[in-house]
Amino acid sequence: MKLQNLFLILTILGAIIPMSQFYQFLITSGLDFQLFVDQLFANYISTFFALDLIISSIAFMVFVVIDSKRIQLSSFWVYIFLNLMLGLSVALPFYLYKRE
Repeated sequence: MKLQNLFLILTILGAIIPMSQFYQFLITSGLDFQLFVDQLFANYISTFFALDLIISSIAFMVFVVIDSKRIQLSSFWVYIFLNLMLGLSVALPFYLYKRE
């Protein structure tokens, strides 16, 4: 399997699997932002994962801006948008797919 195909598969899985859980939240709770934040930081473990993901996402966005300019990959904003709208599990493998 080519590395680029692996990154594409990871992009698709990174969209479907986490969004399936977010979809369940929306079905049961609607767009209740306060409940979302309350559940995100409900205990030490969920807070650990949330903060880890937030810091990783910020590092990814900085990396994308710098690396895209260095390798002359246009439209770095697409990866930042994907990161903010769908998550790092989509944006990172998609960036690696396009970069490959």
